[in-house]
Amino acid sequence: MSFYLFFLCGVLGGALGGMGMGGGTLLIPLLRLLGVEQGIAQGINLLAFLPTSAVALSVHAKNGLLQKEGLFLFILPAVILSAASSVLAVALPARVLSRLFGGFLIGLSFYQFRVALKKD
Repeated sequence: MSFYLFFLCGVLGGALGGMGMGGGTLLIPLLRLLGVEQGIAQGINLLAFLPTSAVALSVHAKNGLLQKEGLFLFILPAVILSAASSVLAVALPARVLSRLFGGFLIGLSFYQFRVALKKD
């Protein structure tokens, strides 16, 4: 039974990731509900992100949906901060990671709610 639950988590996370919405916002909490430790769930999300993002990138590029101007201004800081955050995530206890991720999701939901109200 757990195989099917993990498979469903991957399908849902992959669908969101393919749409550019960040599959980890769903994948990590679902894995936590299935009893996976926070650090492991975040690692699984990073591994799942690689093929998902490669496929999404090629599809968006084929459809002409990529803006290439200024791209390199994002790459270097993203790589540096990703490496630093990974080192920090390994050093932090799972409880702290869970709380930080939960706080991030709460902040993101408030932001999205505010953006949605402005559109209406």
